[in-house]
Amino acid sequence: MTDTVISSATKEVVIGFERPFVMIGERINPTGRKLLAEEMKNGDFSRVEADALAQVAAGAHMLDVNAGIPLADEPALLARAVQLVQAITDVPLSIDSSIIEALEAGLAVYQGKPLVNSVTGEDEVMERVLPLVARYGAAVVAISNDETGISMDPDVRFAVAKRIVERAADHGIPASDVVVDPLVMPIGALGQAGQHAFSLVRRLREELQVNTTCGASNVSFGLPNRHIVTGTFLSMAIGAGMTSAIMNPLHAEVKAAVMAADVLMGTDKDCMAWIRANRDPNAPQGEGGRGNREGRRRRRE
Repeated sequence: MTDTVISSATKEVVIGFERPFVMIGERINPTGRKLLAEEMKNGDFSRVEADALAQVAAGAHMLDVNAGIPLADEPALLARAVQLVQAITDVPLSIDSSIIEALEAGLAVYQGKPLVNSVTGEDEVMERVLPLVARYGAAVVAISNDETGISMDPDVRFAVAKRIVERAADHGIPASDVVVDPLVMPIGALGQAGQHAFSLVRRLREELQVNTTCGASNVSFGLPNRHIVTGTFLSMAIGAGMTSAIMNPLHAEVKAAVMAADVLMGTDKDCMAWIRANRDPNAPQGEGGRGNREGRRRRRE
């Protein structure tokens, strides 16, 4: 059993095999959001604040924070975004950048133990990111691609993940602090994307004993009614052993699929989270029990 502990200054979240699925809110990311990118570049973080509060209110256990804006001072923007989000909410953060200087700026101001998103299997990237992760005592997302790109062969992606876990150990980072992203491809372009992801998650759990995550919305890219596809994918991925995902908790279909999967996997103890989220607040006490007894009587008649 592997637990990955992530924390803010006052709150701890544990990603683990026998624990409820961890929803990491994806919306604080200017990629593909022109208005957010322009606002952040101009020093307006009001939408960042609103997105943070809305995602936490919707049930996000953690938030991913990204400030990747072309021709902007990403280190300064990311550090400011991290400080702002930590000032208004207590959930732990995933500090998200492909720029080492931005990651370091975010880590320098972070209070607690963050998740660094991310490191790839490229030697140069590992030798720059992993010492930074070790120095700040963080956990890290390991993305299963390297100098050759993203392989369509699941065995190759597994080998890349294994290499990152081993290299992390060389820097004193335990496997429990490596959360592997097996790379979920769009199912509309690659019909075996779901099967590849599920088989990889099983191997990562059983053979490397690491926790896993993904960018959940990737799987449904380009499809109509995509939130149903994303939610169904996540419920099946949870069944295969996935333990977290960067996702949008504001999409009701996706969140409901995750919560239902927790119920069916037995990680929602006594179904209490599901009941709290779905019971009718106006229903009289005991109404469900009477209805069930009446239904049984009618069936016998």
